Amino acid sequence: MLEQYRRAQDGMDAVLAAVPRGRWDEPSMCAEWTVRDVAGHVVWGQWQMRAWATGEADPPGEGAPGAPHPGTLAGDDPLETWRKARAASVPALTPEALARTTRITGLGEVPLAGLVPLMITDTIVHSWDIGHALGIDVRPDADLVALADGWGRAHVVRRPGFFGPEVTAPPGADELTRMLAFLGRVA
Repeated sequence: MLEQYRRAQDGMDAVLAAVPRGRWDEPSMCAEWTVRDVAGHVVWGQWQMRAWATGEADPPGEGAPGAPHPGTLAGDDPLETWRKARAASVPALTPEALARTTRITGLGEVPLAGLVPLMITDTIVHSWDIGHALGIDVRPDADLVALADGWGRAHVVRRPGFFGPEVTAPPGADELTRMLAFLGRVA
């Protein structure tokens, strides 16, 4: 699972590295968030995983799902901010930390290992949110799409700031498009 998480993170890294200078404050596919806001949210996710893993204080709430302007967490160089947060988070995901139980809104008490699929799903969807808005082709590996689709269908939280209502995928849509449609994204 951690290998899949690393590959999802690599995909996000590639998307953030492809964002042209001067386009960070354009709208993303994530309602009411700019590209910078989405970057700030995924940065927050890295710090939140570290907090859950280590027992440290949660990161500032302005990056949480549904926050109005998480772009403040991305700073002036969202790619570098992402990379620093990722580098601080990943080593904290030890076997002992992954066994630790934590509480998360909408899911209740779960071991941290149970949140890795959520983070894979979040990372893949938000990679697409940025990429699609800016014309960057985002094609995660099929196993990551299947994992995200399975997690979403079992645990989706449909409310503002989380996932929107399911939309109808076009006929003949690929797995990625069907997964995104289930999670409320339109291509």
